[in-house]
Amino acid sequence: MALQRLKEKPLQKKSIRTRVIDWLSPKISESSDVANYLLRAQEDKAITAETLRMMQGVLELNKSSAGDIMVAAPAMDIINIDAPMDELLSNVIDIAHSRFPVYEGEKENIIGILHTKDLIKLQKAPELNVRTLLRPTVWIPESKGLVDLLREFRRNRSHQAIVVDEFGRVAGLVTIEDVLEEIVGEIEDEFDTNEDTGEIFALSDGSYRVAGRTKLKDVLEAFEIELSKSEEEEDFNTIGGLIAHEMGYVPRRGEIFLLGALKFEVMHTKSGAVKWFRVRKQMQIN
Repeated sequence: MALQRLKEKPLQKKSIRTRVIDWLSPKISESSDVANYLLRAQEDKAITAETLRMMQGVLELNKSSAGDIMVAAPAMDIINIDAPMDELLSNVIDIAHSRFPVYEGEKENIIGILHTKDLIKLQKAPELNVRTLLRPTVWIPESKGLVDLLREFRRNRSHQAIVVDEFGRVAGLVTIEDVLEEIVGEIEDEFDTNEDTGEIFALSDGSYRVAGRTKLKDVLEAFEIELSKSEEEEDFNTIGGLIAHEMGYVPRRGEIFLLGALKFEVMHTKSGAVKWFRVRKQMQIN
């Protein structure tokens, strides 16, 4: 019997400290249990309110998929590989994204991703063309969970993926920023401006870029616009608020609204609001 006991694998005993912790701490079996503990930790000032919000965002990642946060295909900013270089550069500068999906022929036929910083290479090596600058496209299904998507972004060292539906058609686009915003809230990027830097910019083609949050009175003064009586009766603080009210919904990229002698075209939307309009003066016919 003694020899048999020697051959048996010895049991690993828990330390007194571990056993005390196990006894004091009830088991966590569901994410709701974690959420409750986080709330208690914040109430006890063990964590800050901001930390609580971020941790809650992490828990919510398990419940969301790429299809829940993607930019739908009709609203995607994409580039035609066959567009003239002047037109391509104008779009890149005006829209101001760091990456663009590139298509050939039909918009469904996405052939790669263009990093705008790579366009600098064309100046140093004129023998190159846009096609040689394209990087591989990452394709993911709508059902892909956000936690798995973050892992894929890290593994592929990519920041953007094209989302496809169950039939293999392009459904939309999702970026690593979209996923991180589910955790930390909206991230201001290089396309956003501070309140003090101004929100009406003249562009090289004679048009203007106007932030949707620009105060209505500033737009009226800058472009010498007079509102109709019905528009004057409404109380709006921003140009985006006025246009959304007049259209009956928040417009999407490419939609146009006429105000006086000006044409407002939506350039960029984010978080359910218009971030930027392109404004052009219409030709006056006497």
